Amino acid sequence: MKKDKLILTTIIVGLCVVLLGATIFKFVADKPSVFIQKTKQGEFQLFVEKEPYIIKGVVYQPVPIGQNHQYNFWADPNHPWRVDAALMQKMHVNTVRFFMPGPDVEQTKKVIAELHQNYRIRTILGHWMDYWRPGNYADPQYRQDLTNRVLEMVKAYKDEEGILLWVLGNENNLSWHSGARVPWSCPQVDKIKDPYKKELAKAKIYYSLVNQIAREIKKIDPEHPVALGNADTYTLEVAKEICPDVDLVALTAYRGKTFGNLWREARRKIDKPVLILEFGCDSFNAKTQKEDQQIQSVFLISQWQDIAGNFSGAGGEGNALGGCIFEWNDEWWKHDEIMPASWYVHNTEGDWSGGGYYFDIDTESNLNINEEWWGIVAFSPELEQKINKRIPRKAYYELQKLWQSEPN
Repeated sequence: MKKDKLILTTIIVGLCVVLLGATIFKFVADKPSVFIQKTKQGEFQLFVEKEPYIIKGVVYQPVPIGQNHQYNFWADPNHPWRVDAALMQKMHVNTVRFFMPGPDVEQTKKVIAELHQNYRIRTILGHWMDYWRPGNYADPQYRQDLTNRVLEMVKAYKDEEGILLWVLGNENNLSWHSGARVPWSCPQVDKIKDPYKKELAKAKIYYSLVNQIAREIKKIDPEHPVALGNADTYTLEVAKEICPDVDLVALTAYRGKTFGNLWREARRKIDKPVLILEFGCDSFNAKTQKEDQQIQSVFLISQWQDIAGNFSGAGGEGNALGGCIFEWNDEWWKHDEIMPASWYVHNTEGDWSGGGYYFDIDTESNLNINEEWWGIVAFSPELEQKINKRIPRKAYYELQKLWQSEPN
């Protein structure tokens, strides 16, 4: 009798173990290929293929000397991404951020696939959401048209193994600021007299469109998170109410050597995981009128350490997923886009003022930020393999050492 009971108990325990194992396996197997997990402590962690993933990224737009943003690198027969990806891999970059896919789907797929298969670099694919030419975001027909365009992108690339996540918009929340460079409006907003209430109304209209698109994306692609692209934390408290279906916020943040209270602000305003979609420091000192690789390196290391200090379990807010350095390479066309002759000159004039970059703020009109000098890799007019020679700056090597010592 005792022997029979022992056998029966063993069988029951064995079945329980099998069932528990099957349940755990099903739980793991049912997870998307890329997902964000919230811990019991309320912190966030990104997983890719069931492994923790820290985004060590760069913003990538390899416009050569003598070209501007209209250059289609995706179709370049000299394959500049191969040279860059080899350097990125040595630096331990695991992610690139593209503002938009290329004009040809197959060419874009080829680049995304090569980066992932040959260099283990994943792609953050964005959609401008008409950042440079905003329409009336309240107009039903325009909203549907923009939704269709975004969904076409998702449908085209959702099955590419190299895709990490989608980003909706860039700094579109600046389009309803009172001093917006590219403003938009609509009749119902124009009736509002109070400037602050007018901004809030625009924010609600735009964010509702973002949420609508995020919801539609998840119907056709449950495998990749959807991010709200935003300039810093401005109006995120509105997005909290309007955008429940986005998985994370992707912020451009140029606060200087650190991000200050950004992590706490994001936690208070929206309480979603944070990707710093753009951060960095230019390598030109407007005060001394000389290249300054040392100060660029110091700022970038400090910024990354601030990001890392807010990873899950690191002791900070626990809402950081990583960041993308702005940017991989210098772009010689940016200071005077309408003058092709200037695209062959590495301009040293200041373009805007950034108080957080204190080392050269004391210059004429405080214009200390040089748009053409943000790369951690410099371009030379000298050609190698039929493309501009790549010259990594000090920041490249310092981050290489730092990222090598970290997981992922």
